[in-house]
Amino acid sequence: MRFSNSVPRLKPGANCLRPFGTIESGNIILAGVLTFGELSLMSENVKTAFAILVIAGLATVHSEAEHKFNVLFIICDDLNCDLGSYGHPMVKSPNIDRLAERGMLFKRAYCQYPLCGPSRASFMTGMYPDQTLIHRNAIRIRERLPDVVSMSQHFMNNGYQSARVGKLYHYNVPADIGNDGHDDPASWHEKVNPRGRDKTEENKVFSLVPGRFGGTLSWLAADGTDDEQTDAIGAEATTSFLEKYSKNKKPFFLAFGLYRPHTPYVAPKKYFDMYDRTKISVPKNPEGYLDTIPLPARRSIASKKEQVSITDDLARQAIQAYYASITFADAQVGRVLNALERLGLAKNTVVVFTSDHGYHMGEHGHYMKTTLFENADRVPLIISVPGMKTAGRTTISPAEMVDFYPTLAELCGLKPPAHLSGISLKPVLDDESAQPRNSALTQNAGGYSIRTDRYRYTEWSNNGAAGTELYDHSTDPQEMKNLSNRPEQKETIERLSMQLRERIAQAKSAPPGVERIAAKPREKKK
Repeated sequence: MRFSNSVPRLKPGANCLRPFGTIESGNIILAGVLTFGELSLMSENVKTAFAILVIAGLATVHSEAEHKFNVLFIICDDLNCDLGSYGHPMVKSPNIDRLAERGMLFKRAYCQYPLCGPSRASFMTGMYPDQTLIHRNAIRIRERLPDVVSMSQHFMNNGYQSARVGKLYHYNVPADIGNDGHDDPASWHEKVNPRGRDKTEENKVFSLVPGRFGGTLSWLAADGTDDEQTDAIGAEATTSFLEKYSKNKKPFFLAFGLYRPHTPYVAPKKYFDMYDRTKISVPKNPEGYLDTIPLPARRSIASKKEQVSITDDLARQAIQAYYASITFADAQVGRVLNALERLGLAKNTVVVFTSDHGYHMGEHGHYMKTTLFENADRVPLIISVPGMKTAGRTTISPAEMVDFYPTLAELCGLKPPAHLSGISLKPVLDDESAQPRNSALTQNAGGYSIRTDRYRYTEWSNNGAAGTELYDHSTDPQEMKNLSNRPEQKETIERLSMQLRERIAQAKSAPPGVERIAAKPREKKK
């Protein structure tokens, strides 16, 4: 039974006893209020019925409050789909894999911008980057969207307690470890900024460019234990919040943002020892490959000059370190999931696990992110809902990160704000064959790309003026054969181009009810 929300309010001092209503098909419908005078005019039978109605309603409200779903949102930094549950032959991720067994794994989930700041601003507000006006790092969302209601803030507005541990909005990593970075204070009641040995021992980190870590291949097989590392400290803080929430019984939105496997790839030595470098293969481009893709695409995979001609030995070390950081991060996810189960909170908590974007580890001759290839745009996504009948299943239904906000709102019975551009994935969680959307959109550096069930199609600059790319995933899942110049693909390209431009127009539409402040033009250097 549920109360409707349309309850008239009385002026202060009115002699109101309780709202009255009717019961229709098991639902209590509030219709108005009764005064003491009106109650005295009731017959005894009506009074009895009214009392039953009130008691049943109060019991229902109490029952629903007890059973309102909590949210545990876990996000890694710079994690691609190199996980056991996604079929990777080497990477060990037993805890994330365990979550996939009790949730649904999305094989085709995509970020909206393959860079930390724009991606995180996008999914936390439920809007596309062209709507948030955030296309680079180091921008706080209130600089562009002063009154937007973020995802966690929406839960706060609906009676949830909200907390953040670690990185949810953009941080300069590792520089901002231990502080607020570019966080949004309005999104949380409480926060914890963990700081561990990985931050204090930066001088021990190897880097392709000495002294640079965040945007350069860099790594360290660290001394000591997990507990000394930032993400382990964050896992402990997240567990402490869960322990508090298990006692106060109030619904919560708890976000745990890990810093790994973002560079520098730091993890205790034992995780490095899990990966034999001699068994790691380094991806290679075929001869003449760069001549087959547009100039903007070539620039995107050659943006890190020091990585273009990296030796195979260094590449294997970097890949080993990346894998080690993933397994270390997985262990911290496991600590939090164990606490959730131990405290009895798993039975009424929705768990989301994801990353802010994908990541290259040598594919297309590139390391890191910021491309419009599958490697940088695809993200891991697992959603676990208490009592779901599709637990342990996978779906190939396309999903976007802007879908997180409306999905969690619907799962928790909250009305989504009008400004959201994403769609709820609940139909997919109920039936893995459902397809509420037919493509996923990603943009980067003047280019836009859509991923359909079979193709990836990309246009650079206005309507593809700077080049186009077409990849057929049924025959080329690595996206190494650009078909955009093939005459036999003309009809396919025309169809996908029209679809892409429709998606771009939607992603550029002004979100209703949200004030936006455009960036001031940068002054040219004299």
